[in-house]
Amino acid sequence: MVLNCSVITHLSDTLQYMVPLFFSLGNRLELMVIPDSDAHVNGQTILINTYSIFLDVAKGDPQQSKNKESSLHLERVKDPDYFGYLTLKKPGSGFTYTEDGRKHLSTDELEQLVEQIKE
Repeated sequence: MVLNCSVITHLSDTLQYMVPLFFSLGNRLELMVIPDSDAHVNGQTILINTYSIFLDVAKGDPQQSKNKESSLHLERVKDPDYFGYLTLKKPGSGFTYTEDGRKHLSTDELEQLVEQIKE
């Protein structure tokens, strides 16, 4: 993602780490999805959002995300419960799934997850 530096003067002031989201897919796969950041420019949300995807081993407990948030996408994630990350562009324009972990989502699982995130 390329940001116009003349528009964003204090990006670090606008980044907000968000709480994890929990989803159950049709095949009973329980996932924890961590929105990496929510950046704003002149009061409007940038229309590209990235979400890190993990197996929900603690059954909806947000505390499990605490040790996962600090290193997201800064280095290769070695967590055995990591599926990779999802990049959603502006509504209706699609998504990109990066298989960056030991686990992988199927096409059906991805479609279900994207629909739930958009809701």
